[in-house]
Amino acid sequence: MNQLFAAFGINGKLLVAQAVNFGVLLVALTYFLYKPVMRSIEERRKVVAKGVEDAREAAERLAHADERAAERIAKADADAEGIVKHARQEATAERGKMLHDAEARAAAVTKDAEARAAEAAAKSKRESEKEIARLAILAAEKVMRASAK
Repeated sequence: MNQLFAAFGINGKLLVAQAVNFGVLLVALTYFLYKPVMRSIEERRKVVAKGVEDAREAAERLAHADERAAERIAKADADAEGIVKHARQEATAERGKMLHDAEARAAAVTKDAEARAAEAAAKSKRESEKEIARLAILAAEKVMRASAK
């Protein structure tokens, strides 16, 4: 083998020294360069994976938030519709009550006016009867005075 190395001009001691130097360089580069670079790459991969996961969760939360917002809006619309319906029913009932009260007051006023009119007519009739009786007495007196003369 030495003859083979000598034929190609290879120095065995130099080859061994270069192999040792290469091994030392390989160990040094692995320890000082390859492992730190791989650690940095792994950390960045984790950060990127976490970012992707966070983005996915944020998208899901946004979708759920949109759904909840739509549900709340639908519930608020239904509540508002119920409140308006209830208010309309109360307004209709109150209007009916007010109309009934107004009709009752109008009937009471009409009845009172009719009673006063009837009383005024009766009073007027009594006064007319008294006046007629007084005039009849006066006429009878005149007739009696005229016949007595």
